[in-house]
Amino acid sequence: MKILLTALNSKFVHSNLAVRYLRAFTKDMPYECAIKEFSINDREENILKEIIREKADVVAFSTYIWNVEMIERISNLIKLVDPNIEVLYGGPEVSYDSRVFLSQFKGDYVIEGEGEKTYREFVEYKLGLREIEDIRGLHYKVNNKVLSNASRPLMSMDEIVFPYEEEEDLSNKIVYYEGSRGCPFNCKYCLSSTTHGVRFHSIERVLSELQFFIDKGVRLVKFVDRTFNCNHKYSIAIWDFLINQDTKTQFHFEISADILKKEEIELLRNAPEGRFQFEVGVQTTNDDVLRNINRFVNFSDIKEKVIELLSIRNIKQHLDLIAGLPGEDYESFRRSFNDVHSIRPEEIQLGFLKLLKGSSMREEAEKYGMVYSPYPPYEIIKTDKVSYKEMIRLKKVEEMVDKYYNSQKFNNTLKFFYEKYETPFDFFYDLGNFFEARGYFNRNIGNTEYYKVFLDFNMEILKGDESYLKDIIKYDYLSFNKRRGMPDFIKSNIDKQLELQIKDELRERYSFKDYQIEKFDIDMSEYLNTGKIIKKECFYLVGNNCEIIKI
Repeated sequence: MKILLTALNSKFVHSNLAVRYLRAFTKDMPYECAIKEFSINDREENILKEIIREKADVVAFSTYIWNVEMIERISNLIKLVDPNIEVLYGGPEVSYDSRVFLSQFKGDYVIEGEGEKTYREFVEYKLGLREIEDIRGLHYKVNNKVLSNASRPLMSMDEIVFPYEEEEDLSNKIVYYEGSRGCPFNCKYCLSSTTHGVRFHSIERVLSELQFFIDKGVRLVKFVDRTFNCNHKYSIAIWDFLINQDTKTQFHFEISADILKKEEIELLRNAPEGRFQFEVGVQTTNDDVLRNINRFVNFSDIKEKVIELLSIRNIKQHLDLIAGLPGEDYESFRRSFNDVHSIRPEEIQLGFLKLLKGSSMREEAEKYGMVYSPYPPYEIIKTDKVSYKEMIRLKKVEEMVDKYYNSQKFNNTLKFFYEKYETPFDFFYDLGNFFEARGYFNRNIGNTEYYKVFLDFNMEILKGDESYLKDIIKYDYLSFNKRRGMPDFIKSNIDKQLELQIKDELRERYSFKDYQIEKFDIDMSEYLNTGKIIKKECFYLVGNNCEIIKI
C-alpha cells in the first residue's frame, strides 16, 4: 500500500512542513510513503503526470488558501485518469468546514485539524488494522455520503517527531520549523484564535534540532511559531544559542515587539549581522481599530521596541500592515502607513484582510459592512469605511512599496522624492497612478526601466528639471548593478585625458581590472550624509562587486 504526500508550495524555494510531519510520524509502519513537492507556478499537466507516475493508492494533499483551487482541479484530473486512486485532504483550508468541503470536492477523505495521529490511524485502517469509524478527526465518504467521526483533542508536543531526514537535500530550500504550537493572543482575523494556549517543545530538543540545520548548512530557517517571544525563557535560550554559533544560516521569527524585555534586547545586541530576521505584526497604528480585532496593545509600545532594535543595526525587521480592518477608514490607514514608514524598517508588508473560514472576523463581517471574495484567499473587497475604489488605490500603493521600498535598492532616489511630498504614502500613491497610466502593471518591465521611471515621473508629474536626479539614480543603480550595461539615460562622459591622469595617480592602490571611474555632477557623499545638494564635479571608483569609493 502506497500513499503519496503531495505539497503545492507557493514558491519553488519553499518546503512543506506538514507532509514531512506525517511521513516522520509513520516511518515505523509497513507501508510505502513518498513525498512530492511542486509549486503553484508549475503546469497542472506536469503535476498530474508526476503524481500518476508514482502509482500510489492514496494521494494526500496539504491544502491552504493559496493552493486549494489548483488542488481541486488536479484532484478532478486524478479521478478522471484513475477513479480507483483515493484522494485525502488535510490542512487549514479544509479543517473548518470539512464536511462541506468533502461533499463539494472530488475526493474520499478529509483530516480535520492536527493531522499526525489521525493520519497514523488512517494508515492503520488502510493496512486492515483499524476500523475507519474509530479514527478521530476523519471525515470520509460512503456511497457519496459524507460521514464524520468525533473530533481529536490536541496532541502533546513531546509526541511530535522531528520531520527532516539526514539524507534530505535542503541546500536550496527555505526550511520551516516550529518549536511551539498555538498563540497567546486572540486576533479575530487569525485561525490561531480558534484554539487556546501555547504548547512548547523542550528547549533542549529545539537546540538539538536547530543544530541539525546548522550542520547541514541550511540557508534560511523560518520559525512558524505564531508569537515566538511569548515565552521569555524560551526565546532567550534559543536566541542565545544561535548568537553563539559559527554559521551562515539565517533564522526568521514572528515576534510581538511590544512584549520584548530589556534582557532580550540586550542579548540581541550581540547577534551577528544578518543572523536574525524579525517579522512584526503591527496591522494598524490606530489603537481603536486594534481593540476591534482583539489586539490589546498600543502602537507607541511597538514603535519604541522596533526603533530600539533598529538602532542595533544587526537585525532585519519586516513590519506588517493590514488594510480593511474593522473601523479603519482610508485616512486612518494612510496614517498607519506613514507611522510605520517613519520608523524606516527594512520592509513594510502592506497586506489586505482575509476573512478565513472559522475566524471570528468572518462571523462579524456583516457588523462592519465587510464584503469579501467568496473564493480563496477570501480577500476583503470593501467595508463600511473603505470603498472598493479606495481599496484599489491601496493596491497600487502596495505594489510600489513592495517594488521600490522593500527591495532597498532605491533608497537615495526615494529620499529625493519624499522631500517633495507631504507624506511617503502620497508619493507612492502618485507613483502607482503613473505606473497604471503607463500600463506597467499589465506587462513586465526590465530592470533598467524601473530606474528610468523616476526620471519620467519627475518630469511628467512633478514638472521637475533637476538634472542632478540622474546622479542620485545612477548611484543607486551602481550600488546593485555592474557598471557594464549601465543604461544611457544615466551615463556621463569623462574626459579621456582626465581619466588617464586619475588612473595614474591611483594605480598603485587600485587595479583597474576591478574598478572603473565614474563622474558625478554633485557631491554624492554629501548628499548621502546630509541630504544637501552641492553641485561640483566628483569622481568615484566603481568596483566589480558594486563597491563605490569616492576619489
